[in-house]
Amino acid sequence: MALNILRNMLHTPVMEMIRHLKHSPGMTVGELAAAMKMSYMGVKQHCVELEKKGYLDTFRRPVPHGRPEKLYRLTGKLDPLFPAVTSVMLLEILSLAERIFGPAAPEKMLHTWFHEKAERWALKLEKETLLENKAIVLARLRSADGHMCVVETDNSGTLRLVDYHVPLAEIMEKYTVISEVERDVIERLLGQPVERTMEVHSGLKRVIFRIH
Repeated sequence: MALNILRNMLHTPVMEMIRHLKHSPGMTVGELAAAMKMSYMGVKQHCVELEKKGYLDTFRRPVPHGRPEKLYRLTGKLDPLFPAVTSVMLLEILSLAERIFGPAAPEKMLHTWFHEKAERWALKLEKETLLENKAIVLARLRSADGHMCVVETDNSGTLRLVDYHVPLAEIMEKYTVISEVERDVIERLLGQPVERTMEVHSGLKRVIFRIH
């Protein structure tokens, strides 16, 4: 499936456009044109074509004056382009562990995996004293795992980590405990209370960790 998507896109600047959109909750044609240093009409044409194929959808953002802005965002149809930890084999291993060792086995395995990863990451954060610097290092570590994580500040000035890709999405659907364990790990690494939420638009997911 991913190869078919790529065949439709590699001859155009579309991959760069997708990269920009993947790192955002949505962008206008003007914002994309500025980021890509392309003409407005050139970017608009690509957006329209991608929307026709179901790779993008649109929504409106209110502005102080005038008509709401039209923004484009990715749909879940592009998920095959991005890293995924989930696989049939991994789910089968967890199911096999459950059959052999009992119902609690998959959750115990996942707990152990997350906490061992947290111990390794803690070594990389231990030199940082400022919360924002810790968050930046943690975002880089999560991005290396395929989360496309960035550090942002929301309208209230609250620092947050935002995962623009969720490589564990399929496993989370079956083993919901992952969401709680993931939040606990980030809270422990940053030394601050963390609130975890997931936003879903057009099948595309992003996870937000608000740091209080």
